[in-house]
Amino acid sequence: MVMSKSAKVDTGTSVSDNDTWVERECAACSFKDARLKRRFLTFLKSIAGTTGGSIPFVCQDWANTKAAYRFLSNERVTETDILAGHFHSTRDRFAETDELVLVLHDTTEFTYKQQTDHPKTPDPPTQFVEEPLLQMAKNA
Repeated sequence: MVMSKSAKVDTGTSVSDNDTWVERECAACSFKDARLKRRFLTFLKSIAGTTGGSIPFVCQDWANTKAAYRFLSNERVTETDILAGHFHSTRDRFAETDELVLVLHDTTEFTYKQQTDHPKTPDPPTQFVEEPLLQMAKNA
């Protein structure tokens, strides 16, 4: 996604401010390949000003959207790789203050129903199995 450096984004900050924040936040990220880190920075800079937008909306064209999905499905990219820089930056922010730090915590549970098959009966009744997924998020 190409935007001019003076463009304004939804947060009211300039794109260059978002770029600087992304670079600081991801400085400690360590991917197995330098190209993966560059792709991650490009993707993160794209979404920095459009929080909540879908990947196709943020990427604005098919090539960038496909690159984002390819990056996220890459077997050499792990959740740890993606979050390492953020965790490091958060730890630094905590270390810089002696004040009380408020940590917001959100726990959300999603329940997906999945149809089961019963091969031993000629006309199996429809049954569903619930598989809960617990998502926890903390923001400091």
